[in-house]
Amino acid sequence: MNVPTTHLLADALAATPRTEQCTGKPYGLGSFGCDPWWLVGAKALVIFVFLLLTVLLSVWFERRVIGRMQLRPGPNRAGPFGLLQSLLDGIKGATKEDIVPRGVDKVVFFLAPVMAAAPALVSFSIIPFGGIVSIGGHKTPLQLTDLPVAVLLVLAMSSMGVYGFVLAGWSSMSPYSLLGGMRSSAQVISYEIAMGLSFVAVFLFAGSLSTSEIVNAQAHGGTYHFLGMTGHLPSWYVVLLFPSFVIYLFTMMGESGRIPFDLPEGEGELVAGYHTEYSSLKFLMFYLAEYINMATLSALCTTLFLGGYRAPWPITGIWSGANSGWWPILWFLIKLWMFIFFFVWVRASLPRVRYDQLMRLGWKVLIPVSLGWILFVSAVRALRNEKHDMRPVMLGAAVLIVILLVVSAIWERASGSGKAGAAEEAAEPEPDPMAGGFPVPPLDAPHYHGAGDARADKSAEATRA
Repeated sequence: MNVPTTHLLADALAATPRTEQCTGKPYGLGSFGCDPWWLVGAKALVIFVFLLLTVLLSVWFERRVIGRMQLRPGPNRAGPFGLLQSLLDGIKGATKEDIVPRGVDKVVFFLAPVMAAAPALVSFSIIPFGGIVSIGGHKTPLQLTDLPVAVLLVLAMSSMGVYGFVLAGWSSMSPYSLLGGMRSSAQVISYEIAMGLSFVAVFLFAGSLSTSEIVNAQAHGGTYHFLGMTGHLPSWYVVLLFPSFVIYLFTMMGESGRIPFDLPEGEGELVAGYHTEYSSLKFLMFYLAEYINMATLSALCTTLFLGGYRAPWPITGIWSGANSGWWPILWFLIKLWMFIFFFVWVRASLPRVRYDQLMRLGWKVLIPVSLGWILFVSAVRALRNEKHDMRPVMLGAAVLIVILLVVSAIWERASGSGKAGAAEEAAEPEPDPMAGGFPVPPLDAPHYHGAGDARADKSAEATRA
């Protein structure tokens, strides 16, 4: 019987002496579990402060970018370039009166915001910011912790976070809040399945679920010779596994619950969704959870598909020390803010979708495409391990994908036109608005002069006389 790789790795780490684990090279799972308590606490504090600052900057950045896209300045009064506006808005919101409606389940009502924000903070603990550096005389990785199944921790925390949204809607004793909470749970279930499937191809190529090992697996993809220089090309999975990357982009928008997938907070039909009855600091906790989730999903995408903290190829080809010391933090932050800008750009550009469109995209498009892509990647890996020629396989797969896309487009158009024709045939004749006595004309109908209108006209003539 074959034992899973993660179990073998965990058993090996458990059997390895502590000193060998701490000094193990290269940087990977063996680099964790050896830091003193004060260094672990300092890392946790730095991550907490980093996330709070990222939320403040994200709010300011979003308002400034959307303002530019809409030809208006955005916040520019509080502090230089308006940088303090987010901080002052947070202080103002936290000091407002905390209103608790009657009849709510107070215990659950108070715990729901905490349950929404805490998992978002925990998820960032497995994100690598850089390689091994020296802090206080200790060699330590720029990452709080790592696990053999670290990526699954993010999915688990996302599943836990949705409890906060559901309980907030249920405990508020409001139909709008309850509907928002139910929408949130259905949306997370639909898109978390597709998100987990988009990770499978990465696991197959990297051979691990550890974030540090996945970053290491993207370090070297090939050798290049250019103008007398020789080096290694990075094998970022955004190129090798581009369909997985595209699927993840859709699912991270659905997981974050932002426009165009902000159906749990649809103002047009639900007032504000699950946090309708919340105010003051508890409302800010939901706000905090949304932006921390956005940063966590962006950081995870950077780690899985863009080489993590490693510098892009043009820089590594010129500068050999780009991935050493503290410089990797800079490359990581640049990639992180690229994805945050993507979130903002999508919000400013696309309208909110209908709920049936949201569910159809998740269940009928993303999940089937993910399953087909996983089967294709698994077959390619198996054939490559057996030294088969992959060119006819790739060509046949490309032709099959094109045929499937054309057939699905024709089927969708035919079924849509058939439903429209059946609906037109089954449509009942419009009722006469004047039938049955009191006239009630529709808003888009011509003006009917009934008895009340005649009396109003006579009254107006008498007044003018």
